[in-house]
Amino acid sequence: MLNKPLSFLLLALVLLSVVLVSLLVNQGTASENQRLFNNAVIRVQHLHQLAAKMINDFEDNLLPEERRQLSKIFPLSFCNSDSIEAPTGKDETQKSSMLKLLRISFRLIESWEFPSQTLSGAISNSLTVGNPNQITEKLADLKVGISVLIKGCLDGQPNMDENDSLPLPFEDFYLTMGESSLRESFRLLACFKKDMHKVETYLRVANCRRSLDSNCTL
Repeated sequence: MLNKPLSFLLLALVLLSVVLVSLLVNQGTASENQRLFNNAVIRVQHLHQLAAKMINDFEDNLLPEERRQLSKIFPLSFCNSDSIEAPTGKDETQKSSMLKLLRISFRLIESWEFPSQTLSGAISNSLTVGNPNQITEKLADLKVGISVLIKGCLDGQPNMDENDSLPLPFEDFYLTMGESSLRESFRLLACFKKDMHKVETYLRVANCRRSLDSNCTL
C-alpha cells in the first residue's frame, strides 16, 4: 500500500497532467479560431476588392451622360440587405459584440447567394473580373467559415438569434425594381460592393474583439 506522501505526489502529477492537456487543447482551439478568422477576413477582403473592380470597370464603359445620370439617381438606399438589422455607424459597430457582428455578416453573405448568380449580366462588358460562378462559390465558402466561427462563439450553447429564422428578402429583388438594364446593373454592383465592405468591417472588428488588449477603432 502506498504511503500518504507518495499518494499525494501521484495525485498532484495526475492533476498537473490534466491541466497541461487542457491548456494544450485550449491553445490549439484558439490557434484554429484565429486561423479561421484570418481566412474569413482575407476572403471577404478579396470579394470587396473584386466588387470595387467590377463597378469601376462597369463605369469605365459608360458614356459621360450615363455616368452623370447614375450618380444622381442612385443613393445606395435600396439594397437587398436593407431589411437586415445592422450597425449604422462606427460607434455602433465598435459597441457590438463579436457574436452579433458574426451573425450580421452571415446574414449579409447569405443575402447574396441568389443575386450573385445574376452578376454575369451586370459585368458582361467587363471580362477581367472572373467567372460570376466563382463569386457565388466564394460567398458559399465564406458563409461556411462564418458559420463555424459562430458555433465556436456559442461554445455548445443553442443559437437563440431570432433573425436566423427570418426569411431573406425576396430573391429577385434586383430584377423586380422596374428599372432599365443600366440602372439595374449599376444597383446590383453598387449594392454588392456596399455589402462586402460592411462584412469586411464587421469581421475585422470581430477578429480584433477576440483580444481584450487590442484597439478596435475604425
